[in-house]
Amino acid sequence: MHVTRDFSHYIRSAGEGIQHIDLAVEGVHCAGCMAKIERGLSAIPDVTLARVNLTDRRVALEWKAGTLDPGRFIDRLQELGYKAYPFETESAEEAEVAESRFLLRCLGVAAFATMNVMMLSIPVWSGNVSDMLPEQRDFFHWLSALIALPAAAYAGQPFFRSAWRALSAKTTNMDVPISLGVILALGMSVVETINHAEHAYFDAAIMLLTFLLVGRFLDQNMRRRTRAVAGNLAALKAETAAKFVGPGEISQVPVAAIHAGDIVLLRPGERCAVDGTVIEGRSEIDQSLITGETLYVTAEQGTPVYAGSMNISGTLRVRVSAASEATLLAEITRLLDNALQARSRYMQLADRASRLYAPVVHATALLTILGWVIAGASWHDAIVTGVAVLIITCPCALGLAIPTVQTIASGAMFKSGVLLNSGDAIERLAEADHVIFDKTGTLTLPDLEVMNAADIPADIFGLAGRLALSSHHPVAAAVAQAADAKSPIVGAVEEPGQGVRATMDGVELRLGRPSFCGAEALVGDATLDPEASIVAFSKGSDRFVLSVRQGLRPDAQAVVAALKARNIGIEILSGDREPAVKAAAQALAIPEWRAGVTPADKIARIEELKQRGAKVLMVGDGMNDAPSLAAAHVSMSPISAAHLSQATADLVFLGRPLAPVVAAIDASRKALHLMRQNLWLAIGYNVLAVPIAISGVVTPLIAAAAMSGSSILVMLNSLRARSASREIV
Repeated sequence: MHVTRDFSHYIRSAGEGIQHIDLAVEGVHCAGCMAKIERGLSAIPDVTLARVNLTDRRVALEWKAGTLDPGRFIDRLQELGYKAYPFETESAEEAEVAESRFLLRCLGVAAFATMNVMMLSIPVWSGNVSDMLPEQRDFFHWLSALIALPAAAYAGQPFFRSAWRALSAKTTNMDVPISLGVILALGMSVVETINHAEHAYFDAAIMLLTFLLVGRFLDQNMRRRTRAVAGNLAALKAETAAKFVGPGEISQVPVAAIHAGDIVLLRPGERCAVDGTVIEGRSEIDQSLITGETLYVTAEQGTPVYAGSMNISGTLRVRVSAASEATLLAEITRLLDNALQARSRYMQLADRASRLYAPVVHATALLTILGWVIAGASWHDAIVTGVAVLIITCPCALGLAIPTVQTIASGAMFKSGVLLNSGDAIERLAEADHVIFDKTGTLTLPDLEVMNAADIPADIFGLAGRLALSSHHPVAAAVAQAADAKSPIVGAVEEPGQGVRATMDGVELRLGRPSFCGAEALVGDATLDPEASIVAFSKGSDRFVLSVRQGLRPDAQAVVAALKARNIGIEILSGDREPAVKAAAQALAIPEWRAGVTPADKIARIEELKQRGAKVLMVGDGMNDAPSLAAAHVSMSPISAAHLSQATADLVFLGRPLAPVVAAIDASRKALHLMRQNLWLAIGYNVLAVPIAISGVVTPLIAAAAMSGSSILVMLNSLRARSASREIV
């Protein structure tokens, strides 16, 4: 009977004729597994992306639409020795919890057996140099076998199953030599016991499994903690929303059924499921994910709200601007996924080393055995030495060296408000020694402020704000917000490109260009901010001018000072007018700045700095910054940036503060330092341990302890990436 497999529910469009699916893959434990899976899947025609996320054992696949059946990917993974199925967050987490419990049970069995076998081994060790009778020694050996053999059969399942799948697929992975070493040690021990020999290696085999299980359990839990960051974001997503389907009728519908332009009801205590704008109601909302502010903010008519925001008190009607996978929260989640799946230069180096491991270590162990036999050693001693080589050369430390640092550093950066969007962003950011800032929307806030509101009579400013509610212009929106306007003036008419007018109590009101309001004479007032935009308001014959501009980010001065303290060069390149750029540069004590520059000018400046050997970090947000973001050594954008800039930037930072720029630099420098340390630790361990093992000095027991010790050392060193950023003062 032919069984069809329908994966259409799990496939989504990635744009431009590309389809995407995420698959959960069992048995992925190291960089070598990742490389093998990616190579195997990338070899399928029309596949454009195959990237493994070791953190949640997920593979992201993209291919040309209509050319492939996703079932082919599952079949290919089966051929490679891995079981796969469509990825679902809930089921994947359940599988991870089940695996974690299984590993813990295996560890408990192995640890209990190790303690008992070691208690039996100590009398044998001491008895071999004293007066223990052969019968007594044999009894202790058989008792050790009675404990170690069933314990190893159960506790070794994670390694034995993985090795069997690999061998069944006519390939190898790091679990093959581990399993081979354990089985050889146990088999030799049984043979030695039957032959009444002095030595057996039950203790070495079961202790090796214990150490390996400790490392694998700790590694899995570390990855689960890091994955909890993404899980916390997923928890912010509401699955349904109350949509207005009639004038006074609402229906609870899935988020997928909501589209831009729809109106939804957001009640107290609910999380917003969409991005949109409040059209009715007043409440307090918690949107700390986007703004970085933990204090609640007031939401009223005209206030933007984002998916994941929590409504605290009142009821709001929200007009939808984006829903489902188009929301800002979904974009943040995708960026975080990119960070966890990203492949750095150092990880690629570790991948290549791990790929060479299995054939090299098998060849080394075989040559060691043959070499010792040729040198006159017995087959027994030669095989014992070969087993020690198999055990001591396990590449766990090398496989963990880079992914653990990258995973922990990504989580630490996210807590500081930074998301990675490129595989080698950490390494390139760590090398940055010169920062170029765009001004508008980067050093300044994207929101406009009325700078001289205090100079306008309160009643006049209130009227201007109410009139501004009838305009769609961003400057008018800033006036309405500053005036805390609640209700528009009835009958207001907007004249495109000029302003908005209305009549109230027989008096004409106008808001807009100075020429539209008859206020040209007031524009030259010396008290007005030279870098601001000017909007005029008239009430009959009375004329007023409002100065509107973007204010600097609240911590911009502290961030610039912090960058200087780290010996990083700083300059401003902006397309804005010279007075505005000059004022910002002076306020921030940045001596090097240029105004009125084009995108081509920014790229030319970046290339000039590159020729001098500088590693340039470009921080910008506008559509016109996208080319220079791509040209720089590394780039960052605020979350408020145009979508094209976010897609181009290597890192994205959240909230109003600029501090994440410094936090990211600190975290990346610390992470790069730890990556290098881990690589040297792993390489140094093998350079030192392999010759010693080949020389026959190391027993399988000592080899097990040394191998596990190196892996634990690398993991502990990686944990230092959690606290990388320094305080900005």
